[in-house]
Amino acid sequence: MKILTADQMREVDRLTTAAYGVPSILLMENAAARTVESIEKKLGSMRDRNALVICAKGNNGGDGAAVARLLHAKGALVDVLLLGRADEARGDARANFEIARQLAANDSRFRFVEIENVEQLKQKAASRSHDILIDAIFGTGLARPAAGLFEEAIQFINQLRNDLPIISVDIPSGVASDSSELIGPAVRAHLTVTFTAPKIGNILPPASDYSGELVVAPIGSPDELINNSGSRLNLVERGDVQAWLAASRRSAHANKGDVGKVLVIAGSRGKTGAASMAGEGAMRAGAGLVTVATAESSQPVVASRVIVECMTEPLPETASGTIAREAADRALELAAAAHVVAIGPGLGSSEESTRAFVRAFLMKRERPVVVDADGLNSLVPWAENLRGTVELPLILTPHPGEMARLTGKQISEVVRHRVEIAREFATMHQVVVVLKGSRTLIAAPDGEVYVNPTGNAGMASGGTGDVLTGIIAGLVAQKMDDPIAATIAAVYLHGLAGDIAASRKGLRAMVATDIPSHLGDAFIEMGGDAERLVTRSLI
Repeated sequence: MKILTADQMREVDRLTTAAYGVPSILLMENAAARTVESIEKKLGSMRDRNALVICAKGNNGGDGAAVARLLHAKGALVDVLLLGRADEARGDARANFEIARQLAANDSRFRFVEIENVEQLKQKAASRSHDILIDAIFGTGLARPAAGLFEEAIQFINQLRNDLPIISVDIPSGVASDSSELIGPAVRAHLTVTFTAPKIGNILPPASDYSGELVVAPIGSPDELINNSGSRLNLVERGDVQAWLAASRRSAHANKGDVGKVLVIAGSRGKTGAASMAGEGAMRAGAGLVTVATAESSQPVVASRVIVECMTEPLPETASGTIAREAADRALELAAAAHVVAIGPGLGSSEESTRAFVRAFLMKRERPVVVDADGLNSLVPWAENLRGTVELPLILTPHPGEMARLTGKQISEVVRHRVEIAREFATMHQVVVVLKGSRTLIAAPDGEVYVNPTGNAGMASGGTGDVLTGIIAGLVAQKMDDPIAATIAAVYLHGLAGDIAASRKGLRAMVATDIPSHLGDAFIEMGGDAERLVTRSLI
């Protein structure tokens, strides 16, 4: 699903009317209808409910006035408080305000009041008890912090948050649609109904935290316009991953050699857990054969800790117990028998010999490689002749600190500009960048960036990235023709398994190894019977 900027959204709306003949006021009516449907789905029937709608004079306010009218038609008592004067509104918003004013003049169950100051706002809001509040002050056009009466209204709405469910129309008022950062005071909604496509402020944190539950509602714009909007930012949807799983479904007659062989190069003295978790991630992802190659002295420890289905191989090591430069040739021999290699978890990067091993292996690689953790640290500074290709993709999985080291930027800059920095690095070096964090990003070499919606704060635990590395390698090995889609699916399923683990263990108590333990549940949830053993009578 495309994520649109405010300009892209305006152009989609304009073309919907200009090229397809859909009147703009019908789009506003559809937006209101979808909002009311979402409210009733979440809160139940609106009959005899008391709704408070706070709006401004722009198009978002017009949406709010239309929502108010439709709530009234559902049997609700409705108060519409307009921050400003209806006579100053234009176009479709003005038309809906006039309808609201006429409705109020003829029905005591519907009130329409023009508000001049915050004291009047509070007085009118308190004159009748309400059990739902609709925020329709600002939409996608906001580019500067709310001020004056609008800022006071936002603060007033937030004061009611513990007493009333707050539903924002399109985007919480005060959030800039084109920014992941907060630009000023903003409504903290329980539910946001956004139209046609999600906006950046709906999806990327910290701004997205203010949307609460997000519903993306179609209102009549053709998919062709959305897909041709020029957006290169995408939200990963459940259906995308289900389609990938269906396409990579294993044959009923598959054997272990058919479903992917993974080599994991990981671990060192004192860091054997990382190797074990990466190996288990690859195995639980469905790879047929997984071998964990590690420093010679660590091999017995890894063999005793990794799930028994994984094989292990020792590699020459340094005096400090990390993999030595001399191990490159042996590692390349092992890689020749695999479909995909994962390298980096727990390797250690302080030894120049280990760093040289990683660089030598990647320069001579003949297989797709997933690079994580100390594998990434070993590549700083990045060699300009190290590039991914279609035949030999490089998939990097940095957290913000590792991304900062790879790019020479400050961590704070990486966090503020995650999309741009991930995209720039991916396109410059023709690699896939999985920039981990809340709403992990997958940046492709062609400049497309995908936002993953799964995962939770319980995954802020050592080892979750090692598991992800293994899962990516395991899924890529099963469908070599589309490594980017496999990576997207892996990130989504990793987060979903984490969500399932959190629901059963709690956020505080869950640990990284709970993720592969619940990966099977994630596959079943996504694939249904296709991921189960279904027996049929032969008679």
